[in-house]
Amino acid sequence: MTETVTRAEIADQAAYADAVRTAVEASAAYYGEGDSPLDDDAFDRLVRGIAAYEAEHPEHVLPESPTGKVAGGAVVGDVPHTVPMLSLDNVFSAEGLESWAAGLERRLGRPVGRWCVEPKLDGLAISARYRDGRLARLVTRGDGAAGEDVSHGIGMIVGLPERLAEPVTVELRGEVLMTRAQFEDANAARTAAGGPAFANPRSAAAGSLRAKDRAYQVEMTFFAYGALPLEGTGEDLAARLGELPHSEIMEYVAALGARTTATTPVPAVTATALEALHERVAEIAALRAELDFGIDGIVVRADAAADQAEAGVSSRAPRWAIAYKLPAVEKITRLLEVEWNVGRTGIIAPRAVLEPVELEGSVVTYATLHNAADIERRGLMLGDHVTVYKAGDVIPRVEAPVAHLRTGEERPIEAPEVCPRCGDAIDVSQQRWRCVRGRACHAVASVRYAVGRDQLDIEGLGEKIIDQLVDAGLITDFADLFGLTREQLLGLERMGETSTANLLAAIEGAKAKPLNKVFCALGVRGTGRSMSRRIARYFATMDAIRAAGDEAFQRVEGIGPEKAPVLVAEIAELAPLIDRLAAAGVNMVEPGATGPAEEGEEGEEEASGADSGLPLAGMSVVATGSMSGPLEKLSRNEVNELIERAGGRASSSVSARTALLVAGEKAGSKKAKADKLGVEVVTPEEFAARVADFL
Repeated sequence: MTETVTRAEIADQAAYADAVRTAVEASAAYYGEGDSPLDDDAFDRLVRGIAAYEAEHPEHVLPESPTGKVAGGAVVGDVPHTVPMLSLDNVFSAEGLESWAAGLERRLGRPVGRWCVEPKLDGLAISARYRDGRLARLVTRGDGAAGEDVSHGIGMIVGLPERLAEPVTVELRGEVLMTRAQFEDANAARTAAGGPAFANPRSAAAGSLRAKDRAYQVEMTFFAYGALPLEGTGEDLAARLGELPHSEIMEYVAALGARTTATTPVPAVTATALEALHERVAEIAALRAELDFGIDGIVVRADAAADQAEAGVSSRAPRWAIAYKLPAVEKITRLLEVEWNVGRTGIIAPRAVLEPVELEGSVVTYATLHNAADIERRGLMLGDHVTVYKAGDVIPRVEAPVAHLRTGEERPIEAPEVCPRCGDAIDVSQQRWRCVRGRACHAVASVRYAVGRDQLDIEGLGEKIIDQLVDAGLITDFADLFGLTREQLLGLERMGETSTANLLAAIEGAKAKPLNKVFCALGVRGTGRSMSRRIARYFATMDAIRAAGDEAFQRVEGIGPEKAPVLVAEIAELAPLIDRLAAAGVNMVEPGATGPAEEGEEGEEEASGADSGLPLAGMSVVATGSMSGPLEKLSRNEVNELIERAGGRASSSVSARTALLVAGEKAGSKKAKADKLGVEVVTPEEFAARVADFL
């Protein structure tokens, strides 16, 4: 990949002056309360455009220009730093990283002995000063020379102990941020206190740390990235901190009790060759979406103290370290409208219509909004500037309004008073609103789902035919499909003798589908393909499922005390549909499953051990990448079904409980995580040989 750096185009001196003003204001907001009107990508493009204009027109350079200054020169403080807290210069590609590394080695006149690679945390840089092992003062980075005293935040920050493991005098430097869970808690607390929702975790951390008086408490997290001596540090420790490589300093910091990235899925590692350095950069980037805290890049630095001392620093950044910036995962755009859509189970779900914005390589125009209560809690209004991110790098979601950009022209979001599809009443007793008609409100969607490939897989029953059947009143749910006659189908548009015969045969064949497929076709809220397979294998028959109470459902992996009563209620609601399916001759048994012998622990033990003779018994298995060999023609769902037929449990994510990863071509971040956790990794061909009897 070539180094492609986009930048804002600045045509003349007036545009340059305006760009400088915009950048300085955005920088002040970003490094202050964390609520910049520009997202990271837009700010970086603007500053690169300013730098390019200044290179061509040095006579126009303004003294307040953000280039070459820590925090863009927009933030000041009143507590001097013992040693300047500098920013990092950036690169944006593998080629840019190699060019920077070559430049550093030319400056040194020799190769760098060892590199250190670690994530660039997206938080607020602070200095934590310890006296005799006790935390005495917290100071923000400010303009690099002096920062703001935020010692009132002591006691609010996980990973920043108030007392170190040793009674030493030392300064720790690092980032204060919020994990995803802490961010949700902070937003809930802030909105409950009458304030607007935070725009993103970084603004939440920055605003919360700097606020001295608040009506609520929040929790933040600290990750250290360095240590240096203070006045009063013993000679031996001061010498060690000046001579040890960065990687060993971080081991010492962790031993003192401060949190470092060593406890995360992306710990710092060292490398001697550029190839290994590139591999680690790729691994951290691949794991980004799975982390519970934000990173906006990867830091690469010369590890040895001698290399750092010889390379020196510039006015704003060390010459021995660089930030490899990753594409922005969050953008700011405008909320134009909110659509209220009715799903197949009657759930009424709001969807945000956005001013188109490019996010993670795709143009986003719609995003998820959870429910009406969530819209109210976040304080969203039509016309708002909002932050948008991709959840798990897939689903765009609206996070929060950027409240300080409001003009007064924004309008409240009006929730529907009746079902937007059928006009009937809405059940608002739960957070997720539902039409009182339930599945009957959107019968077309329910039937389309039931006959899909991963459910009953009725070939030839496309959307147009389903629409005609519903419109003609021939079906109201998918149980009616099994009572259709040849004459009824021939009466539909474009249905001839052959297509009718084929469709009737496909409908008849669907009666023999295993219980897990039939249960999945029911569309029980809170279940999907994987959960349907687990339920079917545990209970073995539909009768056992229908007879099960809350406690019995909680014995199925993945079902907790909150979900179990919902399933019981849903299955009871579906009783008439299930009765009609059984009467039509639809299979209600899971092949090969024995089910629990009885309610209680004894039954649970028998069920859990029923597959003990199978090759994947008790194993959590993840399949990722493109399958090959005997698995090449299988869909991902069919691979998961194969895993469970062989006694395993199919999972979509790698964790410490994963026993086996089936890694096809382009396995990506899941393989990197499996390697890190020591999970066994096999090729699709090796896996196929292991479960050959079940293919």
